[in-house]
Amino acid sequence: MTGTSTTPGPVTLPAVDRGRSLEDSVVVVTGAGGGIGGAIARIVLEAGGRVVAGDLRPEALSSLRDAWGEERLAVGLGDVRDESTADALVAAGVQAFGRVDSVVANAAVGFYGGILDYSAEQASLMVDVNVKGTVWLARAAVRQFRAQGGGGDIVIIGSVAGLLIGGGKEAVYSATKAAQINLGYALDRELRSEGIRTTTIAPAGVNTPFAAADGRFGDRDPSEGDFMEPEDIAQAVVYTLRQPRRMRTELWTMWSLSETH
Repeated sequence: MTGTSTTPGPVTLPAVDRGRSLEDSVVVVTGAGGGIGGAIARIVLEAGGRVVAGDLRPEALSSLRDAWGEERLAVGLGDVRDESTADALVAAGVQAFGRVDSVVANAAVGFYGGILDYSAEQASLMVDVNVKGTVWLARAAVRQFRAQGGGGDIVIIGSVAGLLIGGGKEAVYSATKAAQINLGYALDRELRSEGIRTTTIAPAGVNTPFAAADGRFGDRDPSEGDFMEPEDIAQAVVYTLRQPRRMRTELWTMWSLSETH
């Protein structure tokens, strides 16, 4: 029997795009003195990036400074509630490394308690740090990205508390995290035509001092493996920054295997 073979020939697949290198990419990180922010700064540096580490406390940045020196690390001190702090952090990146490629709005504060348990000062502090601090850093970044000709990444470290009801006694904190998520969506729509990507990473429980605050999670101990580690969130940031410029991630929620919605 004769005829044309139907056996398919070899198929040439496109090369796997393993993402962009962070080599010499300049990343500004707020709240970099410990916890999630400290892990982000360290893992970006380990990935070959350059970091401007911002924090309110100079002593909190000493270990980063000792480990990495000045060649790939710049340090900026200041209160993220002040817009001038964001401007100074971005300017520090330009002065030290010639440009800024990404910013990570990580600095945050939270208080655990019922709605009548917060003082006015505590409620205002959460709004000022979590919401206004993120806005100020985004504004400073956009000005610099445009001065460089466009393109760049804004990463916001939010929380699933901004999507759900939180732990039940964190109403103001949850409201600030919801504001961050919606800010991220709005910035994406405003800026993506300029090649500026905005990603909000919203983790659930992370083994940080805030997660262990005053019975916030009942009898669960964040240090006993039920929670994610700060390095997990840092790896998500690096993954986000390495994505090809043709794509973007608007919102990334992260959960440990032991947590439920």
